[in-house]
Amino acid sequence: MDKEDRLPQNPKEGILFLLIISIISVNTIAPIIMEMEQGFSISNYLETLKIVPFLWVIVVLLVRLVAEPLVHKMMPIFVGKTDGFNARILLNTLLNVTILSILLTIIGTWVGMKQISLEPFQTFFHSWFRNFGIAFWIELLIAQPIARFAMKKLHARQGRKVEAVN
Repeated sequence: MDKEDRLPQNPKEGILFLLIISIISVNTIAPIIMEMEQGFSISNYLETLKIVPFLWVIVVLLVRLVAEPLVHKMMPIFVGKTDGFNARILLNTLLNVTILSILLTIIGTWVGMKQISLEPFQTFFHSWFRNFGIAFWIELLIAQPIARFAMKKLHARQGRKVEAVN
């Protein structure tokens, strides 16, 4: 998968890929979860928008410092040499969303409440299953495909530039 044109090929592209996914995810997943918790209203949505920048920073840090290293260690356990691109992407998404949804079910509650409490632990299983489901489907159907499409277009443009030079 190293030369897969739907994935980043260097650190700069990796940052772009992460930015696309994280911005889409935080701006869709957080509002949906908050609206399901507190009810669907404009005022609740506007309240959610106030915490989105903080959640975005937390998500990016958790992805880079926790999820990526753990998923990188776990992938070889589950992936075979003959597994294709889609199988690897699905497993990667499943592992990332599982790790991040566990952490963000707790941390996101603290950020939303603007205080550290035991509440996210007391309601963890009820909240986590819902949060995982929302995050998994948004990642699988919206955020990841858009980011992979952007990488494919970027690599196609780079390929056309190389051909034009030759």
